Amino acid sequence: MSDMSLNPTMQLMRRHSSVRQFRDEAIADDLLQDIIRCGQAVSSSSFIQACSVIRVTDPEKRKLLARAAGNQAYVVQAAEFLVLCADMARIEYCCEKNDLGTLEGYTEHFLQATVDTALVAQNMLLAAESAGLGGVFIGGIRNEIQTVSDCLALPESVYPAFGLCLGWPEQKQPVKPRLPVSVVMHENGYDSSSLQQQVDEYDAQMADYYATRQSNARVSNWSQQSANAVQGKRREHMLAFLQQQGFLKH
Repeated sequence: MSDMSLNPTMQLMRRHSSVRQFRDEAIADDLLQDIIRCGQAVSSSSFIQACSVIRVTDPEKRKLLARAAGNQAYVVQAAEFLVLCADMARIEYCCEKNDLGTLEGYTEHFLQATVDTALVAQNMLLAAESAGLGGVFIGGIRNEIQTVSDCLALPESVYPAFGLCLGWPEQKQPVKPRLPVSVVMHENGYDSSSLQQQVDEYDAQMADYYATRQSNARVSNWSQQSANAVQGKRREHMLAFLQQQGFLKH
């Protein structure tokens, strides 16, 4: 199916690429609130709505968060920097209000809040892109997650999952080729019989993409990038921090 045969929403989704260079132009408050409302419109596990969004406008806090995320300058430069938090604090109160006890840090509750937060964030970015904005998610805030939590005064039962830079694009990269649907969609069970061949073929495609794109061209491929990302970002402090915040105790 060609892009031209897709409806406008599907075309917008297929055109996505992360934006890290922004014009010096503000986002109207009404538009920002509409973007957050669109995030809230997403499906929620049992309708618990376990996500909060922290808008960071303080320049010094922006600088601190940029450093914590690995000195990512666009955290400071973007028109808006939002921190998406998995938030069970409201649900904790709901349980107490209805005489159902405390949450006790069950893994399922962590998953519910984390999935809710990811879904809200993706809806927000899609809404922003439909208005001509661009953005990029910032998982780097988990590098120094205690620093981020302290900066944002996060209470127990809340953790900062990732950030989101939003702004008017100064430059956009071409769309990265995704894994073929035939690779990611399995039928009636997981089929790993062609896994190595599929990765090798995709590596060749991505190597060509990285070598020929107009900016930031480099010699690399998908497996190299992915392996380095996963093995280089273990963030071994995360479990202790999450347990401190009241998650993953059971």
